[in-house]
Amino acid sequence: METTPRLFVISGPSGAGKGTIVARIRELMPNLALTVSATTRKPRDGEVDGESYYFLSDKAFSEKVVQDAFLEWAHVHGHCYGTLKSEVERHINTGRSVIFEIDPQGAFNVKAIYPDAVLIFIMPPSLQVLKERLEHRGSEDEQSLALRLHNAAQEMQLAPRYSFTIVNDNLDKAVAKLQSIIQMCETRERN
Repeated sequence: METTPRLFVISGPSGAGKGTIVARIRELMPNLALTVSATTRKPRDGEVDGESYYFLSDKAFSEKVVQDAFLEWAHVHGHCYGTLKSEVERHINTGRSVIFEIDPQGAFNVKAIYPDAVLIFIMPPSLQVLKERLEHRGSEDEQSLALRLHNAAQEMQLAPRYSFTIVNDNLDKAVAKLQSIIQMCETRERN
């Protein structure tokens, strides 16, 4: 058996646990490359520019859009987010699979450019659990929380368009399922 580098696109509503699952999977699969997205939102506590995100001004982000520097980008929750083409190319050229953590609009854009990309949707157990997770995070005001919950309900309706759906009701099980999907998709029999 040999492995073939693939693009794995992880989406799901804010608070579904995407970041935690991706962080755990990268500990288990250190050769799996993670692209660092660019955003116009302000950093949260503990986030580091160039590691968590590339934090750009609205003007700098717009300039990159004009330069066609993004594989995908979208306006989400009042801010712009995007995946730099250079981030993807850097990893693919070394033969490493790449994992993206992006919104559904971006996921479908990636799939249009890379038809072999594997789309994986992280689903919360329920909207109520999602609301509790977002409230516990403490980073949302009432208006932002309402917007994220509204967007979450819409995003969850897109799950059937993904290759796989993982319900994150148990972190260890969700991570194990993602690892299994990645290994299955990377592995192919030699001809």
